[in-house]
Amino acid sequence: MNNNNLRLLEKKLFRKPENAYEKKFNNDFLNFYKGKYLNNPLKRDSMSGMLKGLLWGKSQLCKSVELEPLMVANGDRIIMICLLAYAHRMPDYIQMGFFEAEELNMQAFRMILDKAEKMAKEKGALKISASLNIHVNYGLGFLASSYDKMQSFGMAHNPEFYHDFFENSGFGAIEMVSYKKDMRHVERLMSPDISSRLTERYNVRKADLGNLKNECAIYTDVNNSAFGQHLFYYPRNYEEDYELFKDLKFLLKPENLLFVEKDGKPVGFMLWYPDFNQVMSMGETAGLKTVIKNKLFGHKIDTFKIVEMGVIPGERNRGAILALFDCCFRCIKDKYDFMESGWVLADNFKSRNFGIKWADCESKKYRAYVKELS
Repeated sequence: MNNNNLRLLEKKLFRKPENAYEKKFNNDFLNFYKGKYLNNPLKRDSMSGMLKGLLWGKSQLCKSVELEPLMVANGDRIIMICLLAYAHRMPDYIQMGFFEAEELNMQAFRMILDKAEKMAKEKGALKISASLNIHVNYGLGFLASSYDKMQSFGMAHNPEFYHDFFENSGFGAIEMVSYKKDMRHVERLMSPDISSRLTERYNVRKADLGNLKNECAIYTDVNNSAFGQHLFYYPRNYEEDYELFKDLKFLLKPENLLFVEKDGKPVGFMLWYPDFNQVMSMGETAGLKTVIKNKLFGHKIDTFKIVEMGVIPGERNRGAILALFDCCFRCIKDKYDFMESGWVLADNFKSRNFGIKWADCESKKYRAYVKELS
């Protein structure tokens, strides 16, 4: 491996690109990222739309996150990219997000890590995270198993050698796992008596997508309350979550966002949806074509994903989560063969025990990284 021609390419992102160099830089960065997903039969490109909004300064997130995209080139060939991020609401961390690499080149990686450490010193940050893409709502964790399996919508898929960069550079690992369940012969998740008692205590309703801004505000409030102490989570605002759901709106049905209420007050939620990657073709980026194919061929999707669920602290362990599962099961009955969960932190014993109880087996493993700075 000849490293004599390695160059670090960088650009501050405090404004939209205004000259030819900046526009070319953004396009080269975005195209390298997309190339990792469009040219692999096991991967689908669901995140480049968000990345484009960040690079061009159009995302709501740009109002509260300082971004610095980096590329390493060997001669004229780009071999590595990373989007450094400093979120004002997460001041202890510098994030190494949207990391992608062509090869295991530790010298190139060191160039990026040096910039991250310099940025941390400037901002007074104490840690560097890797695999967090600005916020946990947009992605966390590198794939750490099942590299020969198809990527599911919204989850990471990367070569195994990505872990070598961080494990050989002083980062500590944070393990995560997802779960899977065969739903084909499941007649009910719980007894009619338990279901009836849950109905007496809680009301579960589907989102009103015609009033999306209001529903997103409810989601934001419950999310912030439910995950306030969660690793890597920092509070969201209404505009950011509205942007997130506005992009998803045409893929979602009201039943995909469920709110559980007690005495008319929202106390929890569940976000689930079909694995849209199953209707996307190799080389396709999530967009209008995906929406059309989902409407025409959505019945061919055999897996649904429970992406996120949370309950406010005062209602935990009282049945709200069970009420959400009960309603979700009625929505998916006889429509999907399999359920796959999002990632769960390995040391989150309550969530893991819930997964072990309700799922058949672990599905895939994921791994995030944190480096403590002295």
